[in-house]
Amino acid sequence: MNAPWKPGSAGNRDPFAAFICDEAALDVLRPVVIELGWQSEKCAKGGLRNAIQSLSVAASPNILMVDLSESGDPLNDINALAEVCEPGTVVIAVGQVNDVRLYRDLLGSGIHDYLLKPLSAGQLRESLTQAQAVFSSPKANDPNAAKRHISTAVVGTRGGVGSSTLATSLAWLFSTDHKMPTALLDLDVHFGTGALALDLEPGRGLTDAIDNPSRIDGLFIERAMIRANDNLAILSAEAPINSPLMTDGSAFVQLEEEFRQAFEMTMIDLPRNMLINFPHLLADVNVIVLATEMTLASARDTIRILSWLKSNAAHAHPVIVANKVQSGIMEISKADFEASIERKIDFSIPYDAKAAANAAKLGQTFVDANRSNKSSSVIRQVGDYILGSSDELAEDDKPEKKSLLGNFDLKSLLAKKQKKASVSAE
Repeated sequence: MNAPWKPGSAGNRDPFAAFICDEAALDVLRPVVIELGWQSEKCAKGGLRNAIQSLSVAASPNILMVDLSESGDPLNDINALAEVCEPGTVVIAVGQVNDVRLYRDLLGSGIHDYLLKPLSAGQLRESLTQAQAVFSSPKANDPNAAKRHISTAVVGTRGGVGSSTLATSLAWLFSTDHKMPTALLDLDVHFGTGALALDLEPGRGLTDAIDNPSRIDGLFIERAMIRANDNLAILSAEAPINSPLMTDGSAFVQLEEEFRQAFEMTMIDLPRNMLINFPHLLADVNVIVLATEMTLASARDTIRILSWLKSNAAHAHPVIVANKVQSGIMEISKADFEASIERKIDFSIPYDAKAAANAAKLGQTFVDANRSNKSSSVIRQVGDYILGSSDELAEDDKPEKKSLLGNFDLKSLLAKKQKKASVSAE
């Protein structure tokens, strides 16, 4: 589960331990444990509180079975267990409450299975065998099982240019059209709209991660992230506006590392102030989508951000996306804008206020609510371009440096040169 790893404990971990409240359940469990080659002495009398007390001073087993029968608040008690369990422990809960909502909540909190009393030998054998398979399966950090991962950051040159709309739409497309397990990280901690755009409650996952970076691991990610569809999970927040952001950014880097383990795509909605305050967020980002609009202020800030990226994230491939483009009434022309930033605009997304309002009313991302819309078509092109650029960079580039976080050969996916081709849909 989520407790900080105890150095040197991995080799001393028992394969199995159980804390069961009643003798009848223990009588059923012990023969199955012996059959699986474990010690029956590891089946102890006592429930969840005994487990927490024991594991607070000893290494966690590979597989842990705990009895919730005497627990008045199972979910809170499971969270307390997470504080003392080491990463990778597979937890099976046992209880008397036959409630589907409790079952789902417990699975959502990170446990592997929930078994209802009275226990049967077949039921126990099946659950423990599945837990063995989970524990012995190749870990995501196994170099031999490394997966290709693409990380994309969306940055708005100005407030209101639609960078969050673009980030949520792209994340949705990658998860649905491309069937890629995708993580959406909304780093506007106080005013983020990522969860709102998907008609979801943001939860406390992101604020918990900021407050306790040491708790971040794979199971924390599973429990803290909100599921939008089968392939899309979001980590967002609506922190109280009287609570300033107090972090050195280490939590964000740790989250990105865990996303690389668990997902194929990371989409970061990155406010420009966060970009400046935490430049290490871009250490392993492949593509930076710079959302802008055809105004003088946006042209100025596009120039400044491109210059900053050249100095601080030269490995990342920038993509310029002009959003909310209205032919004939732009503050400055496309030609003048491109001349001022000294490069082409890669994509132009037409302004469609009616389609944006429709998406908000439906509680859906822009592309999901407006599938045949011209603006959605351009956003799809942006998504295809990101994937194409990443494939191209993966073939052309060789790693120069190791990631700041170590052992992840992601630099081979990063660009050394800017692509000059302009793809424009107006």
